[in-house]
Amino acid sequence: MTRVGFGIDIGGSGIKGAPVDLKKGRFIEDRYRVPTPQPATPEDVVAVVAEVTAHFAPEPGTPVGITFPGVVQRGVVLTAANVDDSWVGVNLNHLAREATGYPVSVINDADAAGYAEYRYGAAHGRDGVVLLATLGTGIGTALIVDGTLVPNTELGHLTVDGADAEEFAAESARERHGLSDAQWVAHLQRYFDEVEKLLWPDLIIVGGGVSKEHDMFLPHLTLRAPIIPAELFNDAGIVGAAAHAHRQLKKKHSK
Repeated sequence: MTRVGFGIDIGGSGIKGAPVDLKKGRFIEDRYRVPTPQPATPEDVVAVVAEVTAHFAPEPGTPVGITFPGVVQRGVVLTAANVDDSWVGVNLNHLAREATGYPVSVINDADAAGYAEYRYGAAHGRDGVVLLATLGTGIGTALIVDGTLVPNTELGHLTVDGADAEEFAAESARERHGLSDAQWVAHLQRYFDEVEKLLWPDLIIVGGGVSKEHDMFLPHLTLRAPIIPAELFNDAGIVGAAAHAHRQLKKKHSK
């Protein structure tokens, strides 16, 4: 029998969801996407979350995992740079549970991607310290230690050489600063050097859309740890959110 979870990815431009086969880490049906309301207030976004859930009508009791682009502690949103300031202090767990009628677990979007890569992707079965860094408009990070997620690490905001790391090392920095590929690789090298000094990871995974072009930059980085591309790409958030929600529900029932 297939173990089924349900994941929803809240992004700045779209809110996407799909049922997930929790054994294989794959979608059971094609994802369903609705544009993110503008302004992206809690009430309007949660209404779309309910719409996406209702589109698939998961079995009653199915755990619903939701990613959010910000720091989330025990279901409460603490930062919301890419949505709306009114989110800060909102208990998204409670709002989404009331709106959908399902058990809900909310997780930072980069953490969801990292958890998916650990469970099903590039870091599957790896012990030790695993770091995922998504290189896009900013730098999202997830840290997993011996299979346990350390939430909300926000290592894209490390200060490196007096600047916020994502300002010069995110994928968007290439166009913003007119960097050549070689210059951007040098910035990435500086960033990951600093991360290695702090964390001593056993494995680094690079995600985000640019990871599909990993041959252009990963071979040029010289680090202690192996650095490899992510495998789940755009599915990672939904898959990781679903798997994490299932794990949280199991932990709750085992107490």
